[in-house]
Amino acid sequence: MRGYTEKIRETARALLESKRVDVFIGYKKGTVAMMNEPALVRDPEKTALLYWDSSCALNLCTYLTKMKGKVGIVANGCNSRNIVTHIVENQIKREQLHIVGIPCTGMIDHRAVQRAVNTKEILDVRDEGESFVVTGRDFSETFETKAFLRTNCAVCTHRNPVLFDEMVAKPVEELKDINPYHDVESIEKMGPDKKWSFFTQLISKCIRCYACRNACPLCYCPTCFVDESRPQWVGKSSDPTDTMTFHFLRAYHCAGRCTDCGACERVCPVGISMRQFTKKLNKDAQALFGWEAGLKPDERPPLDVYRPDDCNDFIR
Repeated sequence: MRGYTEKIRETARALLESKRVDVFIGYKKGTVAMMNEPALVRDPEKTALLYWDSSCALNLCTYLTKMKGKVGIVANGCNSRNIVTHIVENQIKREQLHIVGIPCTGMIDHRAVQRAVNTKEILDVRDEGESFVVTGRDFSETFETKAFLRTNCAVCTHRNPVLFDEMVAKPVEELKDINPYHDVESIEKMGPDKKWSFFTQLISKCIRCYACRNACPLCYCPTCFVDESRPQWVGKSSDPTDTMTFHFLRAYHCAGRCTDCGACERVCPVGISMRQFTKKLNKDAQALFGWEAGLKPDERPPLDVYRPDDCNDFIR
């Protein structure tokens, strides 16, 4: 993915100069290593800010909700699937968008890299194709990219964008013969008490900062259920029941819509793997309805339609 940056800059500049888009949404290099930031560029002269490497893990679709005018945006597999979801849910129109597709081989896990260098201060990370070089004041180490992929990237079966107007490079090979739900299946085998213990322990560190909600492109309700005061659906304290209720309800709001982009886990300050909630629902949507989110811009999600052949075994 090392050669993508210049192509993105050239494309964004051409789109802005020709007035084909009013704004171009991409990434810029962060002030902290492995923490690249979203960038909304309106001036062709500022397209040199745009950047791409294996730390562009935030989902840019959070900026598309109800956006006006023509929009250019970079999109890898999961981002493009969220764009499809936004189109289906009438958050933006397809004709507003110029999608610059990016074949993606995965993002690196910044927390795993920090552990690998014993929490030393990292000043720079440089992609080298199948490896990356981490440097600090008194060290430089090279790691294999594949061994440090984010957990969602390691099992991603849609590495290429599903919707685009142009591509920065040729498609990459998709992962095959991989079970993205092996961790979910291990939890399904647990008894009720053990499952409850697992999820209780999972969210025990939650500080209710709502970073997961704020980073999620699917959380665009004008007022979130946790912010309703009349009626107050759930308390906002760190009480374990309130916290569990928040995570369960947010997961169900994402049912049949989540593309497993991993933005929620990326921004969690205490490193909670809340994808364990949404992955179970993704697995059920696929098993019961043959549905994967964000693949079909002309088809409604399973919880939005009724079909006579829907699976009704859950009705007793």
